Order: sequence, then C-alpha cells, then structure tokens
Amino acid sequence: MLRCAYWAQNQCSYQAAEDVIKRTYGITVNDDTIRLITNYIGKLVYDEDCRRTSEAYEKFTSGKQRFKNNRNGILYIEADGAALNTRHINSEGSTWRENKLGVVYSSDNIHNWKSRKGKKEHSILKREYVSYIGTAEEFKKHLFRTALENGYGEYKETVILSDGAVWIANMASELFPDAQHILDLFHLKENVYEFAKNKFDFNENKYIPWADEICSLLENGESDAVLRKLDPEEKYSNCVNLYHYITEHKDHINYPEYKEKGYFCGSGAIESGNKIVLQKRLKQAGMRWEPESAQYLLTLKSKFESDKWESDVVNFVKQHFKNKRHMYEI
Repeated sequence: MLRCAYWAQNQCSYQAAEDVIKRTYGITVNDDTIRLITNYIGKLVYDEDCRRTSEAYEKFTSGKQRFKNNRNGILYIEADGAALNTRHINSEGSTWRENKLGVVYSSDNIHNWKSRKGKKEHSILKREYVSYIGTAEEFKKHLFRTALENGYGEYKETVILSDGAVWIANMASELFPDAQHILDLFHLKENVYEFAKNKFDFNENKYIPWADEICSLLENGESDAVLRKLDPEEKYSNCVNLYHYITEHKDHINYPEYKEKGYFCGSGAIESGNKIVLQKRLKQAGMRWEPESAQYLLTLKSKFESDKWESDVVNFVKQHFKNKRHMYEI
C-alpha cells in the first residue's frame, strides 16, 4: 500500500504509477486500485496533520504557547494560491478551486556561494511544504502549525514573503505579528510595468524608461519619491492603482534595509513550490479532480517534497496498522 501511494504521488498519473509498479516489482495493480489506496493512505496522513494542527492552534489561541525567540537565524514563511480544476461547479459557475500552498525554511538550511562570475548564489537544502484546498481561515492554521514545527517562536527573526495578496497580509498580521512582511520584489516590478504599459498606451519607447526609473527608485527605498510622481486618481481597468498599491505596501518594500539584514526579497521558493507540488502532479492536460482526492494526494506530495515521507507517512502508517487488529476499514 505504501509503495502504491509513493508511486502515485511520484508519477504524473495513476496509470503511470501502475506501469512503474509492474516494471519495478513485477506486480500488476490496476490504476483504480492505486487511486483507492492512495486516497486511503492520504486521508490517514491528512487527518493526522489536521489533528496536530488543531492541537497547535488551540494551544496558541488559549495563550499557553510560549515563545523564547532566542535562537540565532531567520525563519522564512511564504504562501501563495494556485488554481486546480475540479469536477464540481461552484456558485460562480467555475470548476476551478484554489489550492493554498505554504513553505517554511530557515537560514540554517540555506547554502550560499559565489559563482565563477562572482555572483551570489544560494540553494535551500531543507524546506517543508503544506498544501490545503479551501479557505484562508483554515489554511492559516495549517501554515501556523508548520511554522511552529520548523522553529517559529525560537528564531530571533521571522520573515514573511508574499505577492501582496490581502489574505496573506491578514494572516501575517494575525498569526505572525513579530515577522517582517516583505512584498516580493518581482511582483512589485511586474505591477509597475503593467501600469506603465497602460499609462503610455503600450508604447515601448515611453513605458520602458518610465518603468525602469520607478523600479530603480523603489528598489533603492525611495518610495516617497515615487509617490510624488504618481496621481492617486490615475487608474486603469486591467492593472493596480499604482499609487494606492505602493501606499498600502509601504511598510513592506524597504529593500535596502532588508538586503542589509541579509533577508531574501523574492518569493521564488513558493513559486517553484507551486510547480513542484501542484502543477507537476495535478495539472497535467485534461486532469479534473474530486477535491478530497486532490487534497489527499497533495498532502502526500507535500510530504515527499519536504523529505518527510519516511517520518510522516511510512512510520505513521505502519504504526497505525500496528494498532489495528484488522484491516476491514479499507
């Protein structure tokens, strides 16, 4: 069963899992059986995650959680949402549901080096993903538990990186009030260029120099100078009101200070996480999902990509069956 679940989350489809199981073990297990087994194992692991989440969140809301914040280093927390196609039409007439993904990692697990050209490079050696199909209200509890288990409340510094979504900002202020919230520099520049395109009617000779100047000022921490160049009433239908966007995120865009402290200013970890955890497995051509099946598979995929397959899946499931006298529940 564990091998079936492993290959189901590892391959691009249940059919591909059936093929690799036959080639690897010489055993024929049809794709429907693999799907049922994966749902069963995934539900066991997901339910256990929910139990741990409820326990951690209840301790936090009861005021019993104690934070020492005496450990040197930085804990990074990132979150994002990505659409998943389901078999059900919602009240708005759409089959798409948002999967919310979080990733937590620390400076203790970041390897830094310089390339041959002298450019600073880094790689994250260890991270933990958490995936939830549903509301931000429930997702925040899962992300909070994941952050706790990875050192939130122990590290002296915590950084939250986001694309500026309101639900992430609300979650950050509620659950991680001591954290430095940083607006991803790439998303900021992207919004500047979209605004510039509309401002200058997509004339490259005009909008590119203007956008380059604005981005340079923002990256150098001169947001006040940028605001003086903007009209609060200037807005276009298909992009942000840049004046209000910068004003709203003014406390999250002091990039010179962040760089001086050694903080990351880009949310690349969560962007790549969406590709690794969600898109690679659940967004192949023509795929549509039952939300529950997708959740169970995403839970298993998150465990594997977090290097927690043995501890949170294999060991837990074996202990579960060790405590059972029969397997009729399957």
